[in-house]
Amino acid sequence: MPKRKQDTTSDTNKKKVKTTCNKSDEEDDENERYWLIKAEPHTRMENGVDVKFSIHDLEKKKVEHWDGVRNYEARNILRDKMKVGDLCLFYHSNCKEPGIAGLAKVVKEGYPDFTAWDPRSPYFDPKSDKDKPKWFMVDVEFVKVLPRFISLKEVQFYKDEDALKGMKLLTRGRLSVQPVKKSAFEFILNLSEKDNETF
Repeated sequence: MPKRKQDTTSDTNKKKVKTTCNKSDEEDDENERYWLIKAEPHTRMENGVDVKFSIHDLEKKKVEHWDGVRNYEARNILRDKMKVGDLCLFYHSNCKEPGIAGLAKVVKEGYPDFTAWDPRSPYFDPKSDKDKPKWFMVDVEFVKVLPRFISLKEVQFYKDEDALKGMKLLTRGRLSVQPVKKSAFEFILNLSEKDNETF
């Protein structure tokens, strides 16, 4: 993930974007029902396997398990917090222009990530045990491609908006699965419906 660049653009250029939620950033995690999940949209070979997976790949597959997460904080979210029906912002990462490309929905709650036990998998973990699973995944279903791709730069441009304050994408950018407040989720969707006047 590229380093955050300082925003030098005048506030007068910022589009007014509607948000319908005013919940505080202190809202507890049990009420977080929106997420951001990251995948790489371009070919990258890992252990002889292409790990590319874009929103368009999910559109073709319809439903796919969200495997390969090898970070404990993200693992805990997959295992304990994501629930059927939760909506996810689908984020393209590790590419020239990272950003939010579409929406997915959780259709199966956390269960053991079997790719950790497969030596042929790029996500193989020899320390993972079938009898005491270490890594978990969920299944997600394609919802839609956003009307307009929202780049990370554009999200950073609006970082001072109340709806985006405390957004993990801006404070914990490298986390591959992260919670999103309802206010930020709605802000991003509303932004994607507007013409791109700045970026």
